[in-house]
Amino acid sequence: MVYVYLLLAALAALFVATRLAPELLTRIAMGAERRFGGLSTRTARVGRFDMPYLEGGKGEALMLIHGFAGDKDNFTRIARHLTPHYRVLVPDLPGFGEATRDIDANYFMSDQVGRLHVFLAQMGVSRVHLAGNSMGGFIAAQFAATYPEMVGSVWLIDAAGTEAAHDTPLLRHYEKTGEMPLLVKDEAGFDALMAATMHKVPYFPRFLRRVLARRAIGDFALHTQILQQLTSSTLLEAQYAPQPTPALIVWGAEDRILSPTGADALALLFPNSKVHIIDGLGHLPMLESPKAVVQEYLAFRRTLVAPLPVPA
Repeated sequence: MVYVYLLLAALAALFVATRLAPELLTRIAMGAERRFGGLSTRTARVGRFDMPYLEGGKGEALMLIHGFAGDKDNFTRIARHLTPHYRVLVPDLPGFGEATRDIDANYFMSDQVGRLHVFLAQMGVSRVHLAGNSMGGFIAAQFAATYPEMVGSVWLIDAAGTEAAHDTPLLRHYEKTGEMPLLVKDEAGFDALMAATMHKVPYFPRFLRRVLARRAIGDFALHTQILQQLTSSTLLEAQYAPQPTPALIVWGAEDRILSPTGADALALLFPNSKVHIIDGLGHLPMLESPKAVVQEYLAFRRTLVAPLPVPA
């Protein structure tokens, strides 16, 4: 009987913790998932910004760049499949995640590209493979076009940055009204964000949803400014000629934020590319179906002729 009481007490304590200490439970849960993925947490200082990042694995460097309203942990679930093969680096971009927020700073795509260039130099990385989702895909593509000698390949996942990708009802509505599910005013708005970005929403504990919702609500003013800078940044096709960098272009067929027709526009910019449209997935394929998305990437990497040199 005493074991029953102990079990009930433990359940009661867990219930109370989810209500009174969601931040603590979130740190514990995210820490466990990061460790399971072979990742450790560190912090870089880039200009005026602290940029926490995840790192794990050995081999050629692979930097994963999250999207708008996201953070480094958008990639934690796929990292466990990548760290056995590569040195994986996943930074929080300034303005997001646990990185510094500065309402007076600029967050245009060129600004973020410059910060990541400094970040990689601090990591001792002179050659890198890039991956990016949404805004992160825009940044990855622009980085590759700006510093082509540094980039071995790009993996673009539902990437922003082309006129075709931005031609969606949600973005047209945003241009007219300033309203967008990625800008969260209250907890109901966070539920709308989840529904808009994922076709198959994975399980998120209630305490984690509460913490992420609070952070998103607190970021409303800054993220409103950053989204304006994102959508007014010069589009990729208006800046760059076709690039020789090998590319894997992946898109969830059910993406409501960015149109899958953006894949064809990116293929024109990166003619040495493979396009994969995935049925039944939305704007965040790496969260919705991490293993399937990674398997496609690992197969793509095997097609590259020669590996990049790994610093001693």
